[in-house]
Amino acid sequence: MLDSQIFGAWAGGPHLTNLLFHLASTLLLFLFWARVTQALWPSALVAALFALHPLHVESVAWVSERKDVLSAFFWIATMWAYAGYAASPSAWRYLAVILLFALGLMAKPMLVTLPFVLLLLDYWPLGRIRGLTPAADLGRGTTPTAGPARQGFGRLIFEKIPLFALAFLSCLITLSAQRGGGSVLSLVSWPLAQRFANALVTYVKYVVKMFWPPPLAMYYPLAPVPWWQAAAAGLVLLAVTTLVLARARRSPYLAVGWLWYLGTMVPVIGLVQVGGQAMADRYTYIPFIGLFLMVAWGIFELTASWRRQKIILAVGAAVTLAACWWATWVQVGYWRNSETLFTHTIRVTGPNYIAYHHLGTDMVTRQGNFAEDVPYLKHAIRMAPHNLKYNRNLAQAYTDQGKKTAAAAVREHIRWLQSSQGR
Repeated sequence: MLDSQIFGAWAGGPHLTNLLFHLASTLLLFLFWARVTQALWPSALVAALFALHPLHVESVAWVSERKDVLSAFFWIATMWAYAGYAASPSAWRYLAVILLFALGLMAKPMLVTLPFVLLLLDYWPLGRIRGLTPAADLGRGTTPTAGPARQGFGRLIFEKIPLFALAFLSCLITLSAQRGGGSVLSLVSWPLAQRFANALVTYVKYVVKMFWPPPLAMYYPLAPVPWWQAAAAGLVLLAVTTLVLARARRSPYLAVGWLWYLGTMVPVIGLVQVGGQAMADRYTYIPFIGLFLMVAWGIFELTASWRRQKIILAVGAAVTLAACWWATWVQVGYWRNSETLFTHTIRVTGPNYIAYHHLGTDMVTRQGNFAEDVPYLKHAIRMAPHNLKYNRNLAQAYTDQGKKTAAAAVREHIRWLQSSQGR
């Protein structure tokens, strides 16, 4: 609403707002990690990867994903406030944590996992958990910055009860709203076994995309996953989890980063399936921070004994960030308009009913091209024959073309669909 009042019909205004939130989150993310670890260059690398990674294009370039950049800003702001509270506990500092967390939840319920992330931060880098202190020789600038006194794990959980309560309330409200809107798929239409299989494979796919982003799409249709792929993905996840936990004391950033990634993905991994997408690039906006932690601190630890470490790492970081910048620039170009976005989506994913439908409606609303509209809508309906919205749009397209008989036939089909669906 504020964007509309300030910028009017200028589309660049909301895009600028998204970009400013993204930049603010990037700066705050750098300041947070530099503050709690005293490690300047790893913190800078984490923030730079967050800013430039091509999988984050969707969250920033899609104006409707304002909730991503807004909630991420409050997520990082909550961590900043929590670091202040951990260093010097007080009621006012804790109230700031609760307030920022609540604002983030109102932007997007993705923040329900943040209390668990704060527990990870209690381990490293804050070093607040009694009896679970990481090794002191983590390398320069990576020693945990403990608060006034370490506490038992149970007490730290008790400390976060207000945050868990807010998260639980947000989950109830979100599930109720999504079910009311008919967005949550039933176990009949998408069985639990397939949900777990898709979740396991998707976890691995996101990691692969982080290191080598293939052609990215706006929408990846849901499809059954072969059992062997799910089994292989499960073994990979189990192996990585075992490895990072085994090194948790020597290299705590590995365990914290990996558990950050696994945990923050839970709300969007598909166990509660909302919509028909198998995965989405925007879901990586916050979870990838955990993987960036593993990469940044891992590189600095592995090269600690190298003679020309700074020069080699500087060149490597420059090349990596330049590659991210180029891939991001290319990906942003696909978001120029609906035609470029959904044409690219079909090239990447193959037949895609969401893309066909949006291409069809775009031909009319933006270009007034009725001749191209109907074929795309027919493609969409052929793949999703029971979708009332698609059929209504096809009927309207026929009406706009003056094809009254065809429009009447589609409307008769719509009435049949409504009666069969109990609407």
